[in-house]
Amino acid sequence: MSKNHSRFAAIALVSSMGLLLSGCSAELQRGFLPDASGVTNHTDRIIGLWTTSWIVLLAVGVVSWGLMAWALIVYRRRNGQTGIPSQLRYNLPIETLFTVIPLILVVGFFAFTARDMTAIEAKVENPDVHIEVIAKQWSWDFNYVDDNVYDSGIQAQFTGKEENIFETLPTLYLPVGKSVQIELNSRDVIHSFWVIDFLYKKDMFPGHTNNMYFTPLKEGTYVGKCAELCGEYHSMMLF
Repeated sequence: MSKNHSRFAAIALVSSMGLLLSGCSAELQRGFLPDASGVTNHTDRIIGLWTTSWIVLLAVGVVSWGLMAWALIVYRRRNGQTGIPSQLRYNLPIETLFTVIPLILVVGFFAFTARDMTAIEAKVENPDVHIEVIAKQWSWDFNYVDDNVYDSGIQAQFTGKEENIFETLPTLYLPVGKSVQIELNSRDVIHSFWVIDFLYKKDMFPGHTNNMYFTPLKEGTYVGKCAELCGEYHSMMLF
């Protein structure tokens, strides 16, 4: 393949990727996560980490696939060629490159993930609202510690009409604009507290207390569920 042909192929590949990325839907731009931007003070951070990671990985993939295709075409065996091609010989710069780039990627992903995890897991001193959440097979109890209110939930009841199932579920009430501490406990087996649009979940272990700290920023109704297989009616453990 001539240099002009190689240059044309590279330009065509870059142009195609540009058109593809410019036509991305809103779902693709947020990495197919729920439309949860601004729901809590942590969701934008989580979306940013997720989408940036995929952009970097996609770029690495495109470059890798492009180089492989280029090598297959340019360095293919020609008629009359015999013996081992020079490309199979030891090459110190290439070996070094293939070691350094993955190392940089791993360290970079670790650093940004650790930064965001530290911010998300940071303890809030004197939160405005303190709620204890008790998981049980197969429902939830909500103890509003500050108001001395205990709401005991029952397992979801199917009435034959799917739209009516939410009327039987326990409801967790969170104030907008106030810092919240969720104290997580399990009464029986391992569960996992997950409000889908919060983009974050945390396991709940019998005999061990976990905590979540966040500030709701957007008023709305959000679906919560157990994200850990916990028995026969796990799929009905909703709130």
